[in-house]
Amino acid sequence: MTDRRDREILRLAVPAFLALVAEPLFLLADAAIVGHLGVAPLAGLGIAAVVLQTAVGLCVFLAYGTTAGVARYLGAGDLRSAIGQGVDGIWLAVVIGAVVTLAGVLLAEPLVHLFGASSEVTDPAATYLRIAFLGTVPLLVILASTGVLRGLQDTRTPLVVAVGGNALNVVLNLVLVYPAGLGIAGSALGSVLAQLASAAVFVLVVARAARRHGAPLRPHVPGIRAAGRAGVPLVVRTLTLRAALLATTYAVTLGATGRHEQALDLATHQLAMTLWTFLAFVLDAIAIAAQALTGRSLGAGDVTGTREVTATMVRWGAVSGVVTGVLLAVTSPFLGRLFTDDAAVQDLLVPVLVVAAVGQPVAGVVFVLDGVLIGAGDGRYLARAGVVTLFAYLPVVLACAALSAGLVAIWVSFCAVFMGARLVVLVHRERGDAWLVTGVGARPRVAP
Repeated sequence: MTDRRDREILRLAVPAFLALVAEPLFLLADAAIVGHLGVAPLAGLGIAAVVLQTAVGLCVFLAYGTTAGVARYLGAGDLRSAIGQGVDGIWLAVVIGAVVTLAGVLLAEPLVHLFGASSEVTDPAATYLRIAFLGTVPLLVILASTGVLRGLQDTRTPLVVAVGGNALNVVLNLVLVYPAGLGIAGSALGSVLAQLASAAVFVLVVARAARRHGAPLRPHVPGIRAAGRAGVPLVVRTLTLRAALLATTYAVTLGATGRHEQALDLATHQLAMTLWTFLAFVLDAIAIAAQALTGRSLGAGDVTGTREVTATMVRWGAVSGVVTGVLLAVTSPFLGRLFTDDAAVQDLLVPVLVVAAVGQPVAGVVFVLDGVLIGAGDGRYLARAGVVTLFAYLPVVLACAALSAGLVAIWVSFCAVFMGARLVVLVHRERGDAWLVTGVGARPRVAP
């Protein structure tokens, strides 16, 4: 039984791992290419990336909630309803994406000015952000479609699309930034075009599956509303996470004592956060398997199996965190050279990455338990836990900024206080039974 369970986790986690490694390469590629334009454009990309990731990140429930819901129906043996629920999630992504795009384009400049950076940083940030927001609808469709396929226990297709989209992104960025001479605007445009192509492929795959199993493709307003309501707790949960990241970037900006130091700290923080996000996605591969397997097991009424799979995945998360932490610490003296020629940024990046490396084992367990509870549909608890964690972290990180404690101290507070608090609230919940709810709940549309 243990060998079979391990093989099933591997079957889902390995393609998810590779796909999640490819996804953050959108930003890694942007950082590497834009970094050679200078410190100011790189710092601007850092602010723009935080804003864009926050806007899109708030909608991650389109993937997570869809994965859990589709997996539950799959576990209950109702494949047609599973796909129908996924289609509702994709339509919801289109609606939300249209609203976010309009607001983002109009508010790009005021949003970057909230960070209080100098004009040499905010100008390229606003340029990048204004263009990047045009890719919001494709990004959200990618999220929702990925959730459908994960719920159907298919992590291979998202891998293929992610690799192809990332390769296209790199080519377009290189061409548009340098030969075309568009600078940071070319980097944003290249990413938008690559996202649009990836979304089109996902839609074709889901549409074929819907036709094959007789699931409807047209918009279904009650189903879209239900998907939106189910996602509210996950939005709150994600909002608290993004607020913590925004507060961290704000603390970096506030804690700098001069214009040069501000650009240096922001550029270094951007590289460190991009690498941390890259590793977070790597660790999140097991969490993706946790969402799919937990939803399917609970949909089938298998509480014992859910417990056993959870214990296995937590062990995997801890070991994966140790491995990624060691790799990050060993490579920290060399990583900066891949992204910038600025020696000051390279030097400051090393101690920040060492701090991030020490926190990787905790992150591995946190991401797995987060995935388990998302797969169980325990969004309300995750929302409450997120609020508690945020309020524990804010006073600490803002105090670091007020005292000008420096970038390394801010990262210590992020890894120790924020991630540590998340570990406590998630372990507490997992040890109880309140999240082990079986069945599929209300049935989605079944009309032809």
